[in-house]
Order: sequence, then C-alpha cells, then structure tokens
Amino acid sequence: MAQADRTRQRGAARLLPGARARARLAQVEAELEATRRALGRARAQITEASFDLPEDVERTIERVRREKLSFLRADQLRNLATLVRDLDATGVPGAIVEAGTARGGSGIVLAAAKARERPMKVYDVFGMIPPPSEHDGTDVHERYQAITAGQAKGLDGEVYYGYRTDLYAEVTESFRRLGFPAEKNTVELVQGLFEDTIHLDEPVAFAHVDGDWYESTMTCLERIAPRLSVGGRIVVDDYYGWSGCQRAVDEYFRGRPGFRLLRRRKLHVLREAD
Repeated sequence: MAQADRTRQRGAARLLPGARARARLAQVEAELEATRRALGRARAQITEASFDLPEDVERTIERVRREKLSFLRADQLRNLATLVRDLDATGVPGAIVEAGTARGGSGIVLAAAKARERPMKVYDVFGMIPPPSEHDGTDVHERYQAITAGQAKGLDGEVYYGYRTDLYAEVTESFRRLGFPAEKNTVELVQGLFEDTIHLDEPVAFAHVDGDWYESTMTCLERIAPRLSVGGRIVVDDYYGWSGCQRAVDEYFRGRPGFRLLRRRKLHVLREAD
C-alpha cells in the first residue's frame, strides 16, 4: 500500500511542472490582456481632434451609430470628422478617399464633415471581402475562414455586411437617407477590388484606409500615399487589429522620407514633405 502511495505521489510530482507552466501561461495571458486594454485607453487619450463639430455633423454621427452603419465608436467617427474639417480650415488641397466602407457609416460622416465641393471617392467591393494572402498571419486566415463559413456577425448580431445581397445599393441609399446623396455632394462610390479601381490622378488631402488584409492595405498605400498633399493624412483603421495590415504599413513606410507615423487610437500617417 505504501509503495502504491509513493507511486501516485511521484506521478503527481511529474505533473506539477506542467501545471505550473499552464498557470504561468494563464497569468501571462491575463497580464497581456490588461496591458492591451491599458494601451487602448492611452491611445484613446492621444488625439488632435477637439470634437467641436457643427450640430449637423453630430446628428449624422448619432444616426450612423443608431442605425448601426459603422463599427467605429462615436468618438472615433468624431475624430475622422474633425480631421477633415481641420484640413478644410487649413486649406490642404486634394480629395477625400475612403478605401473600405462596409455599410457606409464612416463615409457618410466624412461627407457630412467635408466642404461640399471637395471631391470624395469611396472604394469598396460592396460584397464579400477578398481572401487574404500568404503575407497575412494566422489571425487573418482564421478570421477569413469564420467569415466564409457564415459565422461573422454585424453590430448587435445584425447580418454581417459581407452577406448582404446588394450592399452597393444599400450604401447608396444610406448616403441619401442621411442627407448626403452622392451626386449632390461630390461623392463617387466606386465598386470593385482596390487593385482594379484605385487609380488616382489628383492630390489627396485625407484617406481613411480600412482594407483589413496585407494586399488590400499595400495597394491602398502604393496608390494613395504618393498623392497625399503636404499636411494631408492617412488614417489606417486596422493597423492594431490585423497582422497583415500592420506588416503592409511597416514595409511600405520603412525608410520612406516625408511621412511621419503617429500612433493614435488608429494609426495616422502625416505627409510632412514632398
């Protein structure tokens, strides 16, 4: 009997290192999550936007959020709107560009904030998001697998935008319904892959890039950044969210003069010189 007890004790002792490792891993993961939350809160405090917006822009943001037309929070939409208004105030020339609009909410806010005569182009496939590539990490491929398996959800459990039957018509109608019909506000909605549609021959004052994966983000940067006016800005939505997007941004701007990366709640790219 004593021998059997000793055998069980030795077996338990052999398990202890594994148990300790699992406990330590759980502790590290909890600490990492706490650090991520703290980092997010810190980034949220770093902003150049005063949020001193006209009532019509505030009403637009409120409607966009109420109708679940954007995954961005109200303060993030206000930040985009204020940056665009600042560019109008300082006279930075060029178009407003949004690459990736989902249900159109952030694009509608940009249209509300900009001067009506300033041209704006909104690029999207208006359908199922294209697949990632070998340049994207496991996180991206797992997310895409969930999307194609029908497991993605929109805000508050609504139908995911990539599953909607005619997203282009829906977004066009949302612009009109919220008071900014495209044809009357110098807005062009362009349907198709970025590689097939983004061909700019004019300066760009501001771009909101929400391309998710590596290839989409790299295409946007290659075609928008060279057109960015001095004082203009690119806000990259997914830099902190998806590995492929971050890799594309890091690769494109590494050693490239004239640009400054500002690590806000979203990554901002400021054009400082030609």
